[in-house]
Amino acid sequence: MATLEDQIRAVEEEIQRTPYNKATQHHIGKLKAKLARLKEEALKRAAKGPGGGPGYAVRKSGHATVGLIGFPSVGKSTLLNAITSAESAVAAYDFTTLDVIPGVMEYCGAKIQVLDMPGLIRGASKGRGRGREVISVARVCDLILLMVDVFETNVAILAEELQLAAIRLNAVPPEIVIKKRNRGGVVVNATVPLTYLTKEQVADMVREFGYLSADVVVRHDVTQDELIDVLAGNRVYMPAFALLNKIDLVGGEYLREVEKRLVGWKVVPISAATGEGLDRLKEEIYGSLRFIRVYLKPQGKEADLREPLIVREASTVGMVCDVLHRDFRGKFRYANVWGKSASFPGQRVGLDHTLIDEDILTIVTRRG
Repeated sequence: MATLEDQIRAVEEEIQRTPYNKATQHHIGKLKAKLARLKEEALKRAAKGPGGGPGYAVRKSGHATVGLIGFPSVGKSTLLNAITSAESAVAAYDFTTLDVIPGVMEYCGAKIQVLDMPGLIRGASKGRGRGREVISVARVCDLILLMVDVFETNVAILAEELQLAAIRLNAVPPEIVIKKRNRGGVVVNATVPLTYLTKEQVADMVREFGYLSADVVVRHDVTQDELIDVLAGNRVYMPAFALLNKIDLVGGEYLREVEKRLVGWKVVPISAATGEGLDRLKEEIYGSLRFIRVYLKPQGKEADLREPLIVREASTVGMVCDVLHRDFRGKFRYANVWGKSASFPGQRVGLDHTLIDEDILTIVTRRG
């Protein structure tokens, strides 16, 4: 009987042998779905098995977590020391950082945890250089910084390893909902015209992934890969941009040529050693995390405009309650809001009201 690894290899070889065209699209889609299902099964088995070495245990803290991903000796430790209170070992040779070193960067009232991770190398997604442990930490971050230097600018390798490890950078989850049923087969409903896949192809891929009966609702023009991401269910989506370090070592003309190679990425040029560009970097980190400031106003008193509450964009009054105290949501009566989200000053709102940057908020709860 063929092993799981043999089955994976056989499907991969069949995909490679099959020319991609309109006539084979349906077949290749089913093969991709089958391959994704087999790989998920292999990962689950590997997770249960012995070995693999200890993982990196990192306790999240602050308002958000940022991961520094880069090749060995690209300057991650120097940068961490420059923008946070951490003390990470620095040396001019590969693999100085052998653990994940956390630091905290404070900016505009936000406390942002920054993680200096061991250098990533090609093949990390398959376990090379303890890559799986590093990537497992990256998966829990809120923002990824892909760090390269002016002499090694291949951001694509870093992004590819994260892509292979089910991390989707600068993407949003596909608008597809799949609900299992006990009977009735796979029924596909699309709320938009589909140009990449037919409803029949969607249904066949869903069945290939092991769903015998399900309701599938597709709300955007989905591709094969996007559908597989939804079926796998383990993809994480987060923003990212590129850091170009060591700009102090080259001239302006060389730097402009280097930046051209990074087309398609937001690039922040810095020198972790001299501090050049670090103010802009902090601003870009804060902006990418989409924080908003909410000023709290106790009932009958003045608002505290010196120390805002830092929450994520699109936070509701209920989410703020959860941040402030575990009992606030259960005892909530109403809230008053002043600011851009309010129709008029002091508007009375409920838990579902969405707040905007620099709103002033009063929360009224029941006593006892």
